[in-house]
Amino acid sequence: MSLRQMEYFLTVVEESSFTRAAEALHVTQPALSHQIKALEKSVGGPLLERMPRGVRLTPMGRAYLPHAELAVRSAEQAQRAARAASGAEGGELHVAAVHAVAVGVLPDVFAHWRRTHPGVQLLLHEYGTPEALEEQVERGVADLAVGPPPQYWTGSVIPVGEEEIVLAVPFDDDLAGRTSVRLEELAGRPWVRCAMEPVVQGQRFLDWACGQAGFAPRTAVWTEHTSTAVRMAASGVGIATAPAHVVRGAVGEDCVVLSVEPSWKRTLTVFTRVEPTGAAAAFVEAVQEVLPPYEPPAGWRPGKPLKAYQDC
Repeated sequence: MSLRQMEYFLTVVEESSFTRAAEALHVTQPALSHQIKALEKSVGGPLLERMPRGVRLTPMGRAYLPHAELAVRSAEQAQRAARAASGAEGGELHVAAVHAVAVGVLPDVFAHWRRTHPGVQLLLHEYGTPEALEEQVERGVADLAVGPPPQYWTGSVIPVGEEEIVLAVPFDDDLAGRTSVRLEELAGRPWVRCAMEPVVQGQRFLDWACGQAGFAPRTAVWTEHTSTAVRMAASGVGIATAPAHVVRGAVGEDCVVLSVEPSWKRTLTVFTRVEPTGAAAAFVEAVQEVLPPYEPPAGWRPGKPLKAYQDC
């Protein structure tokens, strides 16, 4: 079993075709088939079922797939880390993030990076939820991730900042002249909910938070993205929750922003499978330079709730 055979296997799965995979790998189809058969012999059974039109994974192949992905991606990460440690110019750094962080925080970080490290290309991978982010980084999709503290993580976790979760309402709302509001004042108001809303103690965050305030939120509409929810709120559809940097940065603050009393806040972290070195370590520093100075509370540990917004 070799790393090249794993790469061939992953390409066949991605292309769902030996013919297209051979073209993508710049090898002949007989050579590709030979390598796949050798891989299947080494693991003790068929990984792919040859169909009249394409291929599909066997049960053994489905079990083998995530491990092959991790092995190939780990090898790629090892090569990038070695190049960075040697001071070699060029190369790339794969960064993963939840969507709200990608649109609200990372543009300024990436702009700073391009000024200070123009020889290293950044590739961004976006995910809808912290759970998906954590899962994909564990599988080796990226060199590092930026997002809320991961819940189940054995690698490096570095707190780099804090974000406040705020409310968005239109300019003609009764609350428009205020800067903050207590959640219980909003009982009976319609809400614009987002599919990316995190889960706290087995409930979606807004259901949990409003329940603590003594009422159930009345949902007006569900959206897929946070930025869409804020736009809906700005038009008067209902109240939306969003990280402050999304409302003020990516969306452009075309609505009134209200803080919740007591405030909803959560820590932002950079987490990696191994201790960051080279370009990865430099990126952590870039994030810390762009975000306001932040010191986590004494005794903080990954996955521990920090503020009223809990671990969302």
